[in-house]
Amino acid sequence: MVGLITAFRNILKIPELRARVLFTLAMLAVFRIGAHIPTPGIDGEALSKFLLERGGAVMGFFDIFTGGALSKVTIFALGVMPYISASIIFQLLTVVIPSLAKLAKEGEEGRKKITRYTRYATVVIAAIQGFGIAIGLESMGGGQFIQDPGWSFRFVTMITLTAGTAFLMWLGEQITEKGIGNGISLIIFAGIVARFPNACFYTYNLVRTGELSIFFVLILVAVMVGVVAGIIFIERGQRRIPIQYAKRVVGRKMYGGYTTYLPLKINSAGVIPPIFASSVLMFPATVAGFIAVPWVQALAKQLSPGSFLHIILYVGLIIFFTYFYTAVIYNPVEIAENLQKNGGYITGVRPGQKTSEYIYRVLSRLTFIGALYLSAVCVLPEILIAKFKVPFYFGGTSLLIAVGVALDTVSQIETHMISRSYEGFFKKFRIKGRKD
Repeated sequence: MVGLITAFRNILKIPELRARVLFTLAMLAVFRIGAHIPTPGIDGEALSKFLLERGGAVMGFFDIFTGGALSKVTIFALGVMPYISASIIFQLLTVVIPSLAKLAKEGEEGRKKITRYTRYATVVIAAIQGFGIAIGLESMGGGQFIQDPGWSFRFVTMITLTAGTAFLMWLGEQITEKGIGNGISLIIFAGIVARFPNACFYTYNLVRTGELSIFFVLILVAVMVGVVAGIIFIERGQRRIPIQYAKRVVGRKMYGGYTTYLPLKINSAGVIPPIFASSVLMFPATVAGFIAVPWVQALAKQLSPGSFLHIILYVGLIIFFTYFYTAVIYNPVEIAENLQKNGGYITGVRPGQKTSEYIYRVLSRLTFIGALYLSAVCVLPEILIAKFKVPFYFGGTSLLIAVGVALDTVSQIETHMISRSYEGFFKKFRIKGRKD
């Protein structure tokens, strides 16, 4: 505890790090303020109650990622999900479109162009979703939540929600550049953490009314602690492949002759697969719940968290995005070529194609374990929630994102501190982020 207090004091002693931390906190405060600003022409409180009753578990689940802004339809109701959807689209397109794949390999300039295209796509997706929400709001409750329905309301709502998403996208980029990094992830993290007090209060009411026993709540807390411990253990787990560098003479100097490691994490994709999977399932499930057609209502029920169809789709998407994102991060052929160019080789494996095949084999096994881990963390609490009626906000997805982003943030802060000869949060070992 004394070491942690000292580490926090050291943060204030480093001017650049202090400025970055304060800037990040200020931007997150702006996000939380905006999450309470209502969209013009909407009775937010009455609508929130209606949506949570009508949307059920689906609305409660996706409301986590916006910090409660979705259920109240505030200016940040769409959150950063359109940006995530646009990122998914362009990462998929870079695989199938040669021109985009070429841009991705052009270094910083190519990435800047893809980022610009992603921003444009974000605005288009947000506008479409905002317009759909406006139309849906007019049909809810006979239009009782709308002060002046019509095209003016639809246009204003679309512009407001699109502008809110664009502002959050800019806010995330500012945190990444001028703050402590991971801007978009930190915004999602802030939305999740902001719902925690409400979840505690909701749990307290359930205990007070006798719907939940104190013993069951203690078990729930123990499960949460166990899940958090498991997440931290797996997120830190990695397979180290020993790399041997042969001795070589360049000019009058000798290079090589040492051993290092190629670290491959069990969960290389981090929290990206659950976020991507959630964003894909988010709006179809939510919109379907508000259409008064029998077969659509039945579909909405099947897509609600805890249902068999939702679990199958969720697990399938998590596994797909885990493999896909790992393939984006790691290219075994490129790694093998770089090792061969620098005189490195894996003991017992021939350089070149055999090395790439070996790395691919190891990476595939680790990715499979990582995909099962992500699926278990995200789905098992969902099953328990549906069966035992515990508060949904204690779901595995939110815990996974919160813990993963927290570890990455601590890692980045600690890197700043150690680079300036200050001790990190822990003396005996260093917290490593997913990019280390």
